[in-house]
Amino acid sequence: MQNYTSVTEFTLLGIPNTEGLENMLFVLFLAFYLFTLLGNLLIFLTILVSSNLHTPMYFFLGNLSVFDIFFPSVSSPKMMLYLMGPSRTISYQGCACQLFFYHFLGGTECFLYTVMAYDRFVAICHPLRYTVIMSHKVRTGLMLGTWLGGCLHGSILTFLVFKLPFCGPNEVDNFFCDIPGLLPLACADTSLAQTVSFTNVDVVTLTCFFLILTSYGHIVISILKIGTSAGRRRAFSTCSAHLISIFLFYGPVMLIYLRPASSPWLDSVIQVLNNIVTPSLNPLIYTLRNKDVKLALRQVFTQVVHISGIERR
Repeated sequence: MQNYTSVTEFTLLGIPNTEGLENMLFVLFLAFYLFTLLGNLLIFLTILVSSNLHTPMYFFLGNLSVFDIFFPSVSSPKMMLYLMGPSRTISYQGCACQLFFYHFLGGTECFLYTVMAYDRFVAICHPLRYTVIMSHKVRTGLMLGTWLGGCLHGSILTFLVFKLPFCGPNEVDNFFCDIPGLLPLACADTSLAQTVSFTNVDVVTLTCFFLILTSYGHIVISILKIGTSAGRRRAFSTCSAHLISIFLFYGPVMLIYLRPASSPWLDSVIQVLNNIVTPSLNPLIYTLRNKDVKLALRQVFTQVVHISGIERR
């Protein structure tokens, strides 16, 4: 790829209309990033050490916590670095890595939400066969499929963009490297890359979203057939946190990639919500609305306090 380009680095222009706010944004984004890392790490470790959470539902939730640690790490450290320093450059290879990992992890998370919707469908619509259908072998295979699907998705998009020649200008109108900011910089016809790239994103996003809606359509029908209101509330409570996460994830993605017109400022704001804010909310969503996770967290804290007290003696 480098044989066809004279550009060796790109300049990230950052979030438009935020001049003079760098210090405030740095503190704000750092707080969100640290909360994201600590919150998701805490959920992952709690699921790992709590035997009562070793079920398919929490297996997928633990994987979601891992993705929510990695996903903001693609762009947040670099963005906070240029907020506090004079240089806003990123190498050609670094830019390609950002684009790959952003869409690799984003695609994987998209597939994961679909798998989690299928898990809830089986749990509510086929409760007696749940443990058989969602066996360890099946859920491991589903997780491997999400990883491989995300990797293929990210690889295709990265290849399509970076096979294009870049010979200047090199200013990316965003705070990280992504398709909408890079394609206008290519000094060649980008119509094929643009069509295939956005078709790829659209197909993955809309297909997963359609499958999720199909799963929840069956779930709603099954919940309405439950005889007691307490049973209906209990069934719905197992899905509500997942539904909130889905809307928080798919909303920004659809606004960025499914809109006909592009606005750099609006795109940057939506990307901040998608990359930084949403991953920090998932720990709150799944702990505040999940009694099992809250109970497991209390047990973990109790054990930690007990062990600390013994060590002090």
